[in-house]
Amino acid sequence: MTTDASEDWKHWHEQRTETVSAPHGPLALKGTHWLEDYPDGRLPDIPGQWAAETDAVVLTAGESEGLTLDGQPFSGEIRLVADSGPVTGARVGHGGRRLVVLVREGVWGVRDFDPAAPARRAFQGIDATPYDPRWSVPGHFTPYGESRTVRVENVDGRARGLGLGGVLAFTLDGEDLTLQVSVEGDGSLWAVFADATSGDSSYRFRFLRPPAPDADGNTTVDFNRSLLPPCAFADHFLCPFPPPGNTLGTAIEAGERKLL
Repeated sequence: MTTDASEDWKHWHEQRTETVSAPHGPLALKGTHWLEDYPDGRLPDIPGQWAAETDAVVLTAGESEGLTLDGQPFSGEIRLVADSGPVTGARVGHGGRRLVVLVREGVWGVRDFDPAAPARRAFQGIDATPYDPRWSVPGHFTPYGESRTVRVENVDGRARGLGLGGVLAFTLDGEDLTLQVSVEGDGSLWAVFADATSGDSSYRFRFLRPPAPDADGNTTVDFNRSLLPPCAFADHFLCPFPPPGNTLGTAIEAGERKLL
């Protein structure tokens, strides 16, 4: 059983390395530009003129600016809603770059993913601790029964709402612990947590994504699959810091730790 779990973990780690280092993976993010900061509509090193409206972004571009829309040369004016799929599916491009439209709490922005980004060229891998069964334990999820949102500071210094769906309880080395978690669309859980290694032998906080609980609330808490947040790979992501109660006093010496 342990051997199978260890092999599964190795495969997971290899896939993670491939994903983050892909041409339009997290390492390729060169900038996140909020349109409210650019009233003239001209974004740094991004062609076109970008204007935010209440429910969309209006992009205006000339043929000579070299933008593409849905893979075809674009000129004129187009209304864009937020890109909801993978970066590779973003509607607007410029050469090999993908320009992703996003909105956060009513504020519109554009992200610039460039395969030639310096962080992607400098990437040497993810420092991750090999699988150890002691870090994988049973967990129990108790939903709040109502939607809760807490204001949490993000790495860009702005506070934003973080939706929380319940409490995940588990026992680690004889100590009873809990994490406040969000519930994803597929029923899986998402926790932002810190521990005694954070900011030292590990990044300052990490993510954990336990599988969807069963009908009785049972799931698995596997810290071997602790994830570096996107902002560990590029400074322009909007990762939230851990919500209240999610800073553990124990040292979680497992999973992804930091970049090599």
